[in-house]
Amino acid sequence: MSWGFETDPEVQAELDWVEDFVRTEVEPVDQVVEHAWNPRDPVRNALIKPLQQRVRDRNLWAAHLGPELGGKGFGQLRLALLNEKLGRTHSGPVVFGCQAPDSGNAEILAHYGSEHLKATYLKPLVDGEIVSCFSMTEPHGGSDPTGFRTTARLDGDSWVINGEKWFSSHALFAEFLIVMAVTEPEAPPHKSMSMFVVPAGAPGIERVRDVSVWGHEEPVGTHQYLRYTDVRIPAENLLGGRGEAFAVAQTRLGGGRIHHAMRTVGLVQAAFDMMKRRAVSRTSRGGRLADKQLVQEMIADSWIQLEQFRLLVLRTAWRIDRFDDYKKVRADISAVKAAMPKVLADIAGRAIQIHGSLGISKELPFGKWVMESFHMGLADGATEVHKVNLAQALLRGTEPDDGLFPPYTLPNRQAEARRRFADVLEEHA
Repeated sequence: MSWGFETDPEVQAELDWVEDFVRTEVEPVDQVVEHAWNPRDPVRNALIKPLQQRVRDRNLWAAHLGPELGGKGFGQLRLALLNEKLGRTHSGPVVFGCQAPDSGNAEILAHYGSEHLKATYLKPLVDGEIVSCFSMTEPHGGSDPTGFRTTARLDGDSWVINGEKWFSSHALFAEFLIVMAVTEPEAPPHKSMSMFVVPAGAPGIERVRDVSVWGHEEPVGTHQYLRYTDVRIPAENLLGGRGEAFAVAQTRLGGGRIHHAMRTVGLVQAAFDMMKRRAVSRTSRGGRLADKQLVQEMIADSWIQLEQFRLLVLRTAWRIDRFDDYKKVRADISAVKAAMPKVLADIAGRAIQIHGSLGISKELPFGKWVMESFHMGLADGATEVHKVNLAQALLRGTEPDDGLFPPYTLPNRQAEARRRFADVLEEHA
């Protein structure tokens, strides 16, 4: 048996390079690139493409994918250590070819796409030449996809899609969308839907409006409200079998959730680092903020919270590597997903407090990060849903007690102990 918290020297050397590269090369790009996912932006391409090439030269491109897809096949534990470095930046995941939702969509295409779909979309997606969209949520559906109303009807050798999709992130830039629609209305809810690849330029796709979120200073919102009206696609654009959308979705959602958590560790670390620097730099009432006990409490609470979350993320990544089966770690992933928003909100909030009026201004990113914590509490399943799933998993297999009082009350335990050791007690009484 071995148990350790040290990183292999060769892996640590790569992480050190990533740390320096992200801080010196990627973070400055964040200040001038409007949206790192937009391959039609000439400024973005001029700045990000050379950085992507340096990552390729370093053999760190698309490290989440297996070699057969052009990636490095890093295990989840190593990915967690890498994503910590990228999470503090907007452009970092794009520079390293592991950005959402493209990373998960590539896995879906690799597992379920036809050879034509793979040739048309998978290779350019993995190569970073195009971006994609996961068009799943509906205006009335929320966290319950069993209530979705978008339909797909087979008409000869084509599927015809009708319905509305909400918060289809990056549809503005995407070359294709992965759409979830009802195809088997008479089947049980979890067997009623199928998943499709829809070209972004297909006739009948309407951008109802471009939705923005608080904290993101974008001239055009990048979370689209879409309407599909008689959108016709080839029959072969079906991903998996009919009625298998939920199984197909799990190919991307398990990995997507843990990858969000990995990057959040880096974002929270950035907030914590700035909090410490402010505490030792700012003076008030004749002394440093760092010498005030309430500030010290905020620093201590933040470090404990961050390290607890980081260890939970790393342990979950380790279990994914060990079992190679997301079903066996669903409870762990739910726990990470449920913990993530609060960690970011708490530590970014303390950073605001320590920075005072500067903290609430747009000259620092903390307000954006607090709002991002609410986004994290909704994306890939609401926090409340994950807490329910976790509780159900933890309670499964726990046997109820029959007696009026549980057997673990002290009187019951004492009586059991006295019965067990009656001879000893009688001899020495």
